[in-house]
Amino acid sequence: MTPSNTPVVYGTEDVLISLCNSVTRVLSIATQGPVHYSGMVQRITKTCLKPDIGCFVLFDGGFSGLVIINFSAAAAMEIYERYMLSMGMSESDLAGSFTADEVGNVMGELMNQVVGDFTGKVRRELQTHITQNQPKMLVINQQVVLSVDANLDQPEARRVSFYTASNNIFYLELAIDRTQFVKLCDFEPQDAPDPDALMAEAAAAPAAAAPAPSAADDDTQALLKSLGM
Repeated sequence: MTPSNTPVVYGTEDVLISLCNSVTRVLSIATQGPVHYSGMVQRITKTCLKPDIGCFVLFDGGFSGLVIINFSAAAAMEIYERYMLSMGMSESDLAGSFTADEVGNVMGELMNQVVGDFTGKVRRELQTHITQNQPKMLVINQQVVLSVDANLDQPEARRVSFYTASNNIFYLELAIDRTQFVKLCDFEPQDAPDPDALMAEAAAAPAAAAPAPSAADDDTQALLKSLGM
């Protein structure tokens, strides 16, 4: 409890903000350009996969939910191209259409990184655990109403608009069981592990000293030497 005895409560919007921050963090780093989301959120009644290309992820465990991200062709191509160019690929080797398998594979990889970042924050900040399926990108040429059994008893759905560095738009939709996390006692969320720092720490650690030969080993060597071995 806080000093005023008012419990700290985390609800649907807090989970949504955490997810949105994972999207912006991963995609901003991947594209080396700003990706941001709208300060307004829509309450919606259903989640849909829509053109041009999108993916969905089911969560289960500490809470259940469904996440959908719908990209316009322009947004998907911008993210794909900026990411691949930052990885050193030449412009002439890039796929020319959002329908190419390579675009779907790269976007699926980035969405997997987003999901991994989000589930890590859930574990550190909410002290619970969720699992998810592998994100799969789907090219869509007509609106599809996605009806997936996510075991949601009291679903709440939200939609958030995102903008790339070139102001191309894409949308995130979240359906989640109505839930609240109440902070029972104060704790400090764990920091996200820094792989570079861990590797540097391991490299700086002194190598374990080799064990000194024991007296028994010395006697054995002397015996073998006396036998001409």
